[in-house]
Amino acid sequence: QVRLVESGGGLVQPGGSLRLSCAASGSIFSFYVMGWYRQAPGKQRELVAILNSGGGTNYADSVKGRFTISRDNAKNTMYLQMNSLKPEDTAVYYCHSSTSSGNYWGQGTQVTVSS
Repeated sequence: QVRLVESGGGLVQPGGSLRLSCAASGSIFSFYVMGWYRQAPGKQRELVAILNSGGGTNYADSVKGRFTISRDNAKNTMYLQMNSLKPEDTAVYYCHSSTSSGNYWGQGTQVTVSS
């Protein structure tokens, strides 16, 4: 089985930073697209950032210039570096991977931006 395990969420003040990690285990062969999504209270889940197998990235307009998605292939780990955090970034963040063996989601990790 493929499992995605997230870590790094927590409480941070506005203007602060967090780094989310998503570690994959199991039968990982190759991926097509990896990404981070978030879901705020009362709102639909939205795409935050995506990373393709060639290293190309795309970001939601709301996070451009502040968030960076990356991966470490040797560790089967994906990251989301979040800087200059705002209260409106508060949400549950989910990692996702579309791979040759299936479509997988992490369990989600809470990010709260508050003073």
